[in-house]
Amino acid sequence: MPTLQDVQTWRGCELRGTDGEKIGKVEEIYLDRETGEPEWLAVKTGLFGSKHSFVPIEGATMQGEAVTVPYDKDKVKDAPNIDADGELSAEEEARLYEHYGRQYREYGGTEGTEGFMGTDRGERFDRDTSASGTAGMTGTGDAPGTVGRDVSGPTTDDAMTRSEEELDVGTARRERGRARLRKYVVTENVETSVPVQREEVRVEREPITDENVDRAMSGPEISEEEHEVVLHEEEPVVGKRAVPKERVRMEKDTVTEERGVSEEVRKERIEAEGTDETGR
Repeated sequence: MPTLQDVQTWRGCELRGTDGEKIGKVEEIYLDRETGEPEWLAVKTGLFGSKHSFVPIEGATMQGEAVTVPYDKDKVKDAPNIDADGELSAEEEARLYEHYGRQYREYGGTEGTEGFMGTDRGERFDRDTSASGTAGMTGTGDAPGTVGRDVSGPTTDDAMTRSEEELDVGTARRERGRARLRKYVVTENVETSVPVQREEVRVEREPITDENVDRAMSGPEISEEEHEVVLHEEEPVVGKRAVPKERVRMEKDTVTEERGVSEEVRKERIEAEGTDETGR
C-alpha cells in the first residue's frame, strides 16, 4: 500500500493501466478519514480531461514518470461518475468499492454488506499537509484541524472558498478518412485516316513507226498471245504500343480552421446574509 510520503508527488502524473495504456492524469489524492492514509486517486479522463474517475490507490506504483494501477482503462472509465468535490459520501464510496470488486464497511466500524475495514468518507489530500499533523489536514489559529480545501463544514475556518469551472480546450488527432490512388483501364474508340496506294491498269497504244517496226515484226505474223500484269495495293495495318504519359502522386496539405466549442461550466456563488454584500 503506498504511503502518504509516496503519493505526495503523484499529482499531475500520467496514470496507466495494467496493459500500459494511458488512462488519464492524476488530479487529486483522497485520504481515508479514519486512518489518514491514501485511499483513492481522482483521475481526469475523457476527451480534454472532462470527466473524473476514482481508482483505488491500493496496488498503485510509480514507474518512471507514470503511476500504474492494477486495472485496465475500460475498468476505470466505467467507474461510477462521481464529482471530485472534496469528499466521498458513504454511498459514493460503497459504489466505488462494489465496482472494483472490493469489500466495504462504513466508517466507525459498522459492518457493511461485505465487512471490509474501510471508512464512509474519503477526503481529498490537501497540498498544505503538515508533516507533523494529521494526514490530509491543514489548521489555522481560529479553526484547528480544518480538512482539505472545501471549507463548507463544521471543521472549517472562518472563510469560504468560491470556485468555478473553466474550459480546458485542446485538440485530439483522429482519422477523418482515407484517400488512395487507383489505376484502372477504360476502352475508347479512336478514329483516324491513313493514305493508301493501289495499282490500276491503263492501256496505251502506240502506232508503228520506223523506230519500233523491228520489235513489232519480230514475232509470227498471226498468233494468239496473253500478257499478264500483277497489280498491288496498300491496306491499313493497325498496331498498338504502351506509351508513358504522366506520373501521378498524392501529397497532403494541412489546413487550419476555427471551430467553435460550447460546453456548460459551473460556478459557485456566495451570498452573505445580514449584509448588503453579495459574492460575485
